[in-house]
Amino acid sequence: MIDIHSHILPFRDDGAADWEAALAMAQDANRDGITTVIATPHHANGMYMNPASEIRQAVIELNERLRQIGNPLIVLPGQEIRIYDDLFNDLEQGQLLSLAGSRYILLEMPSSRVPRNMEEVCHELIIQGFIPVIAHPERNAGVAADPSQLERLIELGALGQVTAQSLAGVLGNKLQKLSLELCCKNLVHLVASDAHDSANRPFGLREAYSILEKELGLEICGYFRKNAQKIVLNDEIIQENYAQTRTIVHKLFGFFSRKG
Repeated sequence: MIDIHSHILPFRDDGAADWEAALAMAQDANRDGITTVIATPHHANGMYMNPASEIRQAVIELNERLRQIGNPLIVLPGQEIRIYDDLFNDLEQGQLLSLAGSRYILLEMPSSRVPRNMEEVCHELIIQGFIPVIAHPERNAGVAADPSQLERLIELGALGQVTAQSLAGVLGNKLQKLSLELCCKNLVHLVASDAHDSANRPFGLREAYSILEKELGLEICGYFRKNAQKIVLNDEIIQENYAQTRTIVHKLFGFFSRKG
C-alpha cells in the first residue's frame, strides 16, 4: 500500500516528535503493509512553516536512517499546504512541494469552513498544471453541513482524500457515516492515514481499506488503492462514477441502519 499523507518527519510539526518516534512510525507502516509513505508536514497553517528545501533534506536523512536499520519503507517529499494569501507567490518561488514531485498537490482547508476563494485557488492551480487533492474534507464543518461545496471543487478537477481513521470509525460514527456518504457521492478518490504518531493517530490503512471493501465493495477499494499509486507515478487519475450502483446504495443504507 501507498500512503500519500503522513506526518512522519520529526521536528517539523505536530507529528513525529523526534527520530525515535519517526522510526517507530516507520515500523508501524511496515506492519500495516505500507511500502511507500509521502511525508506531508503542515505548511503555513498558522503554526508551522516547512519550506520545500528543508523537507527534501529531512526526507533524505530519514531514508538514510531507515536504510541503516534495514527498514525497506520508502519516504517521499510533500507538504500539507493550508490555503493562505501567499500560496501562489511561494509556489512560484519554489517554496511549495507537490506530492512526490507529481502534478498532485495536497491542500488543507481550515476545519471550520470552506474558504471563500477555494474554488478560485483550485481553478488557478489546475490552470498551472496541478491537481489539487483536498485533505480530509469529511473533517471540514462546511463540507459536513453542505457537501455540495466539495462537489463544486471536484467538478473543477480537484480530488478528495478521506482519512483512514474516519473510514474505520475511530473518530466516531458520525465521521464514518459522512466519509462513506462522500464516497457514495463520488467525492472521494483517495484514502490516506494522516498519521501523526504510533499511539493516538497511527496509519491504520489496512483497517480503512477493509471497511471500504466491506461496505462499498472490492472494486471501489481497488480504485482507491490504484489512485494512491498513480500519484507516486504521476499518472492521470480519472474521476469515475464508481459508486453509482444499486448494490452500493443498499449497502450504505444498511450500514446507516446498523450504526445510526
